[in-house]
Amino acid sequence: MAVWIQAQQLQGDALHQMQSLYGQHFPIEVRHYLSQWIESQTFDSTKLASPVCRSRSTRQKLTGLNTAHVLLVFQSTYDRCPLELVRCIKHILYTEQRLVREATNSNSPVGGMMDSMSQKYQQINQAFEELRLLTQDTENDLRKLQHNQEYFIIQYQESMRIQAQLASLATLPPADRQLREPALLSKKNTVEAWLTREANTLQKYRLDLAEKHQKTLQLLRKQQTIILDDELIQWKRRQQLAGNGGPPEGGLDILQSWCEKLAETIWQNRQQIRRAEHLRQQLPIPGPIEELLNELNSTITDIISTLVTSTFIIEKQPPQVLKTQTKFAATVRLLVGGKLNVHMNPPQVKATIISEQQAKALLKNENTRNDSSGEILNNNCVMEYHQTTGTLSAHFRNMSLKRIKRSDRRGAESVTEEKFTILFESQFSVGSNELVFQVKTLSLPVVVIVHGSQDNNATATVLWDNAFAEPGRVPFLVPDKVLWPQLCEVINMKYKAEVQSNRGLSEENLVFLAQKAFSSSSNNPDDYRSMTMTWSQFNRESLPGRNFTFWQWFDGVMELTKKHLKPHWNDGAILGFVNKQQAQDMLMSKPNGTFLLRFSDSEIGGITIAWVAENPNKAGERMVWNLMPYTTKDFTIRSLADRISDLNHLLFLYPDRPKDEVFSKYYTPPLSKAVDGYVKPQIKQVVPEFATANPDPASGNPTYMDQGASPAPVIYNIFPADSMLDADGDFDLDDTMDVARHVEELLRRPCCLLVLSGPSVPLISATSHYSTDSLC
Repeated sequence: MAVWIQAQQLQGDALHQMQSLYGQHFPIEVRHYLSQWIESQTFDSTKLASPVCRSRSTRQKLTGLNTAHVLLVFQSTYDRCPLELVRCIKHILYTEQRLVREATNSNSPVGGMMDSMSQKYQQINQAFEELRLLTQDTENDLRKLQHNQEYFIIQYQESMRIQAQLASLATLPPADRQLREPALLSKKNTVEAWLTREANTLQKYRLDLAEKHQKTLQLLRKQQTIILDDELIQWKRRQQLAGNGGPPEGGLDILQSWCEKLAETIWQNRQQIRRAEHLRQQLPIPGPIEELLNELNSTITDIISTLVTSTFIIEKQPPQVLKTQTKFAATVRLLVGGKLNVHMNPPQVKATIISEQQAKALLKNENTRNDSSGEILNNNCVMEYHQTTGTLSAHFRNMSLKRIKRSDRRGAESVTEEKFTILFESQFSVGSNELVFQVKTLSLPVVVIVHGSQDNNATATVLWDNAFAEPGRVPFLVPDKVLWPQLCEVINMKYKAEVQSNRGLSEENLVFLAQKAFSSSSNNPDDYRSMTMTWSQFNRESLPGRNFTFWQWFDGVMELTKKHLKPHWNDGAILGFVNKQQAQDMLMSKPNGTFLLRFSDSEIGGITIAWVAENPNKAGERMVWNLMPYTTKDFTIRSLADRISDLNHLLFLYPDRPKDEVFSKYYTPPLSKAVDGYVKPQIKQVVPEFATANPDPASGNPTYMDQGASPAPVIYNIFPADSMLDADGDFDLDDTMDVARHVEELLRRPCCLLVLSGPSVPLISATSHYSTDSLC
């Protein structure tokens, strides 16, 4: 089982490789529930060609896998060739061991983490084994106590019978009485002496049993603390960081198996304590045992209450940026529901949205009078038991926030800084209504928006809360300022997740961001390590000279890269986090035509091209040009790679890579020839100040060599040369007039430049001072 425990902790590509081993041919649930059995088999020593092995492997298949569903799947897959099952398991075990071995390389931090985790899991399993032995020991003692007590009662009844016989002697003649009385008295004294001794023995047995139960409960509480306050809290923390783009929180199967073992052990000990109490009531013996049993019963009830209420968790969180009138989902799970047979009478779960103040009152056990801060549609769901996985959960699939009631805001707080939470609550009984539980759990904080334009500011609130919330906090307090290196970890994690890239932010990128955040010019990373950034600096106050905040600018960069620039970022083609002066310093030492891509300082979600070329106003002098920034709107019309291809004066991507070598694989293929007499227009981009139409005989396309001081990209619409000729090769008057009218209309609009190439059609242009990609 140790291999399976470690295999589930793999991350990244190793985790995907492990998961790809399983499927319909061998469900991963089988690996989980039969992990101990699978790893205990001697598959490595199996002689696959041996007839004995064929018989043995068949028996292994039928004996080890005892569920109807699995048997059905395995019989249909392996019935005719059971050795394939052996080969399959051997392959799975070999691959898992290899992946774990690679991950546990002692030279890697991941390896150290895996070793530590494996050691912790081993300690937990050892504690469960100790609890099992203790519980078995107290069960044996309880049976012995019950046997001794039953014999004691028999002897006590014998004593009562002797007492009755002695009493009946009074009716006999004196001679008969004297004859029989001594023997009865002797027997009476012997039995009473034995009863006295045995009563003391029973009392000692009861006290010893109570002390053993105390020891068991102490170990139970300790084990439960490790699982609930350490492992489960860590899972919840990973779930929270996953909301910021961190690695997935991982499955709950191991945690559920631990919680189920706890529930089983707790319930066994609770039943033992109740049986001990029944024996005490059946035969009361004066002493401290009554108080001890009451204390034990109270303790075990408290332990199981903590377990049940703590394992009612949110497996799938609702979206933390929640838009009204929009469908959303969530999943709630009770980790001990199957073991405690809660599913026999499936409980209903209700979801309610409450404010931060209401959440505080709830955790203080103050009466909130069922208040809510809004109305959620489809907010009731019955928990379902999934027998194959042993899970009890409620899947809210179609919730929708109909309305929200906001509270009074504090100071400069905006609506996108106000936090709510979804409260999930239910009620159910355990053990034939012996115990009734009211369970509640709160979602991670959510920010409610009514329009998509509020999304980026709401995301900033969620990002800060997820990153810097402390366990056990008062809802939903977070520090107002954090160290810059802490924030760097957060935004780097978010950036990689949003862009879906392994290429994160380099130290140079983070220095650039620090310069922007703190209005600093220092290039030394050490200068920022002790600096702190406040929430106001992050997303409340605008950057100097701008009308947007630090986060709004950074979020714009992420959105642009995610939607349009991801392959170029992954290829390392985009430097991105470079300011205008840095770009100039970098390019001036390079040949003319060298260019780089950097994110715009002045526009949210913009990227610009900077390149070095001759200064048209001063012969022999070179200068760096910056193209007006592109935004998402521009790239929905024409991609970055195609735009770079259009600009013939761009030759080398910094430092010295030919542009076609970097971008050609992303160029849009040429349009096909005309079909049925129709041709498609082709969009091209030029920089007017760098554009002189000098048709290149080799390519048939214009080349552009003019220069200017403020280059702005303009879109060209190029019609193939034969588009105005009829079938005989003559001008088609109607088409020619259509084009003339089209050109006349375009000339009235000073925002576009149109190139029409044909055998007898002159170049007609209307230059623009705007950056636009729409055909006006």
